[in-house]
Amino acid sequence: MGLKKGDTVAIIAGKERGKRGKVLRTIPTESRIVIEGLNMVKIFTRPSQQNPKGGIAQVEGKLPQSKVQLVCPRCSKPTRIGYQKLADGSKQRICKKCHEII
Repeated sequence: MGLKKGDTVAIIAGKERGKRGKVLRTIPTESRIVIEGLNMVKIFTRPSQQNPKGGIAQVEGKLPQSKVQLVCPRCSKPTRIGYQKLADGSKQRICKKCHEII
């Protein structure tokens, strides 16, 4: 998975196509991510001490990682992620469009 928590991504397919948001959580075992404020789903909560009436709440749903692209901070375009080894031996993510380190 090339995406990390805090990255800005653009959704490229589905009902939320064209929208951008920040990654809240990654789930590498399922290849899914959760994006802030997008793909809202309703969950039904049981009554508890904090919420005595229970009810319906809206939370961010999981999205497949293949349906989003990272937005490059420099060129502000959705892009694929490449990797490059630096002189000190560390591996960095790069933008495939402008070749800038992300």
